[in-house]
Amino acid sequence: MNKDDLYPYMKECAAEAARVARGVPAARFDEPTHCPDWDVRALVNHWVLYTSHGLEHRALRKQLPEELVARDFTAEPDWAEAYAAQLDRAVAAWADPAVWEGELDLGMAVMSAVEIASMIIKEMAVHGWDVATATGQEFHVSEDAARFVLDVVLTHGDIYRQYDGFADPVPVPGDAPAFEQALAASGRDPRQHALGATTGV
Repeated sequence: MNKDDLYPYMKECAAEAARVARGVPAARFDEPTHCPDWDVRALVNHWVLYTSHGLEHRALRKQLPEELVARDFTAEPDWAEAYAAQLDRAVAAWADPAVWEGELDLGMAVMSAVEIASMIIKEMAVHGWDVATATGQEFHVSEDAARFVLDVVLTHGDIYRQYDGFADPVPVPGDAPAFEQALAASGRDPRQHALGATTGV
């Protein structure tokens, strides 16, 4: 795949992530999520850091500064609007076809820019679902975007499990929608909305 294939999914998932973020009540930051040991605050901070700031820094071929890694984004009253604005900047940074060329050194691995972009789009959607589910919302993606996320999950699932990013796959019917299959393959039960289930992060 190339920019023309992936960029629409990036824009779609970013817009949906921003919508879900705006629906997160501050009163729920200390509540649990499906991700072990992460409350809503920790989950949102991870989501914001890597899918907006991380996405832009990858485009610019820069490392995330420690100040961003340590920041509690949820401490800012307008964090959701700031996240939406940062997502716009990050997506705009990937509008340049040249950004999709070459490889990026992640420290523990060297991957193509296309692979990195694919994995961050997956993070937008899968962690977007985590945030939505933990706060009484839903995360919606088109069937084409869902099939793309499923492909990313299946392609990189072993790597994520190696670093405890995914739990073991959850069985779902073979005719389940593509996004449910993607969630299940990442160790999440798409039909289980009760918190406390063991899933991946």
